[in-house]
Amino acid sequence: MRSSFQTFSLRTLLPAAASLLLGSCDLLEFSPNDHRAPDSERDLTAKNLALLAQRPLPAGDTLRFVFTGDSQRFYDDAEDLVKSVNQQPGIQFMLVAGDISDFGFAREMRWVNDDLRKLKVPYLTVVGNHDLVGNGRKAYEAIFGPRNYSFVYADTKFIFVDTNGREYNFDGTAPDMAFVKRELADNSVRRHVIISHVPPQDEDFDPALPEQYTQALREDPRLVFELNGHRHSFSIGEPFNDGVTYINSSSFESRQYVILTVWGDKQFRLKKVTF
Repeated sequence: MRSSFQTFSLRTLLPAAASLLLGSCDLLEFSPNDHRAPDSERDLTAKNLALLAQRPLPAGDTLRFVFTGDSQRFYDDAEDLVKSVNQQPGIQFMLVAGDISDFGFAREMRWVNDDLRKLKVPYLTVVGNHDLVGNGRKAYEAIFGPRNYSFVYADTKFIFVDTNGREYNFDGTAPDMAFVKRELADNSVRRHVIISHVPPQDEDFDPALPEQYTQALREDPRLVFELNGHRHSFSIGEPFNDGVTYINSSSFESRQYVILTVWGDKQFRLKKVTF
């Protein structure tokens, strides 16, 4: 093949290559680390939040959303998950607790979006440690958006926090405690919910920050619960015996998700769904 290829002249090859490159970035990728994507597959967080804004929940109504995580390597299960979620009544949106990809490739993130965009409700993500591998940080920010962000819906502030300390060599920047404290200080809403990937009791959480992080959560009178992924299995409890509930999601591979229903100040119930 090499000798056959070398018989072509550059004059013959360059126009054809230029046509391919200019025609569509989907036809040819320079490397797996290429984070380019069509406009329709960029800034998905902002686009999903815009969709959510078109579906306001009347004051006092019960808030209900789906929580899952870790789609990495389990892309074949995403289609079945979407079909199941679309059958659930009264769902406002879905949260995905990180590790959308396995190797931080933009292509992986776009594969997952190919299925999740078929949901009848918007979906929001938090960045996972696998989403930061290689060129993953640029890919995640291009396709989804900021690694730390928040939004308010149904008198509840949802706070998404990058807690993947190991991916920053435990340099004290993840989680961004200034961001966490500022968001939790917001008393203009009734409730707070925090979503991150790595839970604070995990070895991949920056070992210098669990005490600050858990203290900030413990001292917030509006916090309903903290949501995590990373461990690929469901759990719920108070690991620090401080009154703060931590809920860990199953992975797509587990073919299970939860529906969280929230009302009042901090009341909630949880339902597991197998698909």
